[in-house]
Amino acid sequence: MEIAFGVLGPVAAWDGAGDVIALKGPRHRAVLARLLVARRRVVPVARLVEDLWADHTEPPADAVGAVRTFVAALRRALEPERPPRTPARLLVTEGPGYALRAEAEAVDAWRFERAVTAAATLPDPHALNRLEEALSWWRGPAYADFGDEAWARAERSRLTELRLHAVERRAETQLALGRAAVAIPDLDAHVAEHPWREDAWRLLALALYRTGRQGDALAVLRRARTLLGEQLGADPGPALRRLEADILDHAPRLDPGPGDPAEQVWARATAAYDRTVAPGARARLESTVGLLRDLAVTGGGGLEAARGHRLAAITAARELGDPELTARVIGAYDVPAIWTRADDPRQAADTVAAAEHTLAALPPDAQLTSRARLLATIALESRGTRSARGPQAARQAEDLARQLEDPALLAFALNGTFMQTFHRAGLAPQRDEIGAELIALSTRHGLVTYEVLGRLIRLQSRSALADFTGADAHATAADRLADRHELPLVSVFTTWYRVLRLTATGSPRSAEVATAYRHAALRLDGAGMPGLERGLLPLALLCLRLRSGQPAQTDEHIDWGPYEPWARPLVLLAQDRPTEARAALSSLPDPPRDLLFEALWCLAARAALAVGDRGTMERAFAELTPAAAELAGAGSGLLTLGPVAHHLDDLAAALRRPR
Repeated sequence: MEIAFGVLGPVAAWDGAGDVIALKGPRHRAVLARLLVARRRVVPVARLVEDLWADHTEPPADAVGAVRTFVAALRRALEPERPPRTPARLLVTEGPGYALRAEAEAVDAWRFERAVTAAATLPDPHALNRLEEALSWWRGPAYADFGDEAWARAERSRLTELRLHAVERRAETQLALGRAAVAIPDLDAHVAEHPWREDAWRLLALALYRTGRQGDALAVLRRARTLLGEQLGADPGPALRRLEADILDHAPRLDPGPGDPAEQVWARATAAYDRTVAPGARARLESTVGLLRDLAVTGGGGLEAARGHRLAAITAARELGDPELTARVIGAYDVPAIWTRADDPRQAADTVAAAEHTLAALPPDAQLTSRARLLATIALESRGTRSARGPQAARQAEDLARQLEDPALLAFALNGTFMQTFHRAGLAPQRDEIGAELIALSTRHGLVTYEVLGRLIRLQSRSALADFTGADAHATAADRLADRHELPLVSVFTTWYRVLRLTATGSPRSAEVATAYRHAALRLDGAGMPGLERGLLPLALLCLRLRSGQPAQTDEHIDWGPYEPWARPLVLLAQDRPTEARAALSSLPDPPRDLLFEALWCLAARAALAVGDRGTMERAFAELTPAAAELAGAGSGLLTLGPVAHHLDDLAAALRRPR
C-alpha cells in the first residue's frame, strides 16, 4: 500500500485508495510532521524527544519509550499489511533515530516545489496551468497544526515564501498572456495580506494600467508608498518608482499585450450597445443568449452563471407571447455538452417543457431551423431520463438539419444524437462515428467548440475500445484547441482521461493513481459541473480498489452522490454485513443509461457474485453482454473496472452457462 502525505495545510496522510489514514493523537502527528520536515534524513531519537517536549522544562523520564510507542503506532497505520517482525519500508530505523523514506511524489510540498521550478522553464500558457494546479494543492498554511513549533518554523517560512512567489509568478504570467483583468482580484487580495511584497504592488499597478485604469494604478502605488513607510519605515524600491514614472509618462514599454486592447474594445462596444438599444427591446434577449452561450465555455464560473440566467431569458421571452422569438432564445443556446448527467435536472426539465410548449405554439410557416433547434434542445436536455421523447427528438432534429444543409445546426443536432446513444451497453462504436462526423464537419466549417466536442467523444469511445493510442491523439488535439481558443473546462476531461490511461495501460502503484485522481478531482472544484463532480472521485477510487483486489472504502462520511445505490452493497460487504448487502441488491435499480452504465452494472455484478444473488447476476449478464468487447466504464473517459469480458466470464461461471 503506497502512502501520500500532505503538509500544505494540516498534516495528513492518505492510503493507496485515497482514504484518510487515522494518525491517532497529536504526538503521533507531531512525530510524522517532524520526520517530514527532515526530508528523508534521519532524526535522532534524542532530537525527537527535545522537539516534542520543547514546552517542558525537561522531558518526562519515559520520553524515549513514548517516542518508540508513537513510531510503532505510526508504522501500523502507514503499513497495516506489513507482516509481524519484518522491517519497515517507510518509517525506518537507521542509526540513532528514524527516517521517513517517502517517495518524491508522495509529499505535496515536495511536488509543489518541483512544479514551481518547472513552470519557470515552460511557455506561458503551460506555465500558467502548472502554477494554477500547484497552488490548488494548498489546503491552508503549511504544517498548519504546528505553527508554534520551533522545529517547523523554518520549513513553514520557506514554503510560505515559495507560495507567495508562485502567486506572483502566476499573475506575471497572466499579464504576459494579456489577461490583466483576470489577475487583478487575486493581486488585490495578495497585497492586502502581504503589504511588504513590492513585486505584488508592481504587478497590481501594471495590471490596472493595462486595463485602462491609470488613476487606480497610481492610487495603488501611492497606497504602497504609505504602507511601506508605515510598516517598514522604507521608501518604495526602484522598480515601483520607475513604474510610477512610466505610468505618468505613458511609457510605450507598458503597452498592453494583445488581450488588453480587446478588453478596451469590449468596454466601448458594450457602452455603445447600452446607449443605442432600448432597455425593453427584444434584441436584448437574443443578444443575452448569445452572450450566455459564449460565457458558458469560459470556465466554471461562466458556466454556472450562464446556466443560472438561461432559464430567466427563456421565461422573459415566453412572457412576451411571441413563440418565434422564444424559439430563437431557446435554440440559440447551443453549448456543446459531453457529460450525460444534467448539472441541474430540474432546470433541464423546465427547459424541455418550455421547448415542447414553444414547438407546439409555432405557426405552420415558422422556419424549419427554429423547429430543428428546439428538437435538438429537447434531445440534449432529456439525457439520462429514459424518456422515449429524447431519441425521437434527436432523430427529427438530425433529419431536419441534414435537409437544411446547415453545418452549425447539424453539429447541434449531432450533440443531441450523441446524448441519446446510450439505450443499451456496447454502443461506443456508434458514438465514435458521431464524434468522427463532428470533427470532419467542424474542421470544414470552423466550428471550434464542436470540434472539441468531437475530440472528447472520440477520446471516450476509443478508451472504451481500449485504443489508447487513438484516444491520446484526440486528447492532445482537444488540449491544443482549448489552449488556442481559451476553453479551460476541456482540461478537466483530458486530465481525468490521462489518469484513466495510467491505470488502464500501465502497472502503476495504486497510490500513484489515487494521488493522480485526487489531483484531477481538484479541477472539478469550481468547474461548474455538479452533475459530473458529485460522487465521481469516490467512484473512481472504488474502481481502483476493486481492480487491485481491495475492498470498498467504508468511511461513513464519503459522499457517493448518485452512485450510492451501486456502491452500497460493496461497502456493506467490506464491513462484513453480507445479509444487508443482499437486501441492498434486491432493491437495486437499473443504472441510468449513460456513460457509466457498464461500470455500474459491473459493480452490481461484483456484489451479486459475492453474495450469490442469482437474479442480479442474470440481469447484469444480459445487460453487459453487448459490451463484451469494451472496457467497463472507460467510455466515460474517466475510470474503468477493466474488460467487460472478464466480468462476463465470472458471471457465466457462477451461472454455469457458456459465454
